[in-house]
Amino acid sequence: MTMHRAPARLPEDFAAAIGHAVSGFGFLEEALKRAIFALSRDGLGEAPSDRALNSWLQRMEDVADDSLGTLIDQFIKQMQRARVKDRDSLAGALRQIRRSRNMLCHASWKPVADSPRWHPAFLNTKGEAFPDDLGIKDIERIQDQTLDAAARIVAIMRATGIEGEWVGHDDAD
Repeated sequence: MTMHRAPARLPEDFAAAIGHAVSGFGFLEEALKRAIFALSRDGLGEAPSDRALNSWLQRMEDVADDSLGTLIDQFIKQMQRARVKDRDSLAGALRQIRRSRNMLCHASWKPVADSPRWHPAFLNTKGEAFPDDLGIKDIERIQDQTLDAAARIVAIMRATGIEGEWVGHDDAD
């Protein structure tokens, strides 16, 4: 069996849909970082000790470098600590998004004969293959789910009273 020298080229509209979905994952990461900051800052209380504050600041520096999977885990912990309503539903959605993100970002795409759909050749860390062929509408659905979760996370963050500025955005325009 020979290996192809290069992957099949994705159609432009399919590749664009993947790119938009990946962009959504980036926005979700930013929302998670901000919400973790807001929820964990609330846990410090009104007058934290220097030691508690320094420990918290170090954790926030570590969060800045975390991957999406780790951010999701940290956010779920903070939601549980803060007793956020409907947290189980959001946690489930975030776990599904993590699986979708890993598949979209790490799959080797194979064309499906006589179809506009493509198969993501991908094994997760448990050795499970992604069973479904995907089309543009499927990718767009993943992006929509990601942005919906991000909106819910931003609402949780804003409910803490901590907003701040978003990276790379100037709201004065």
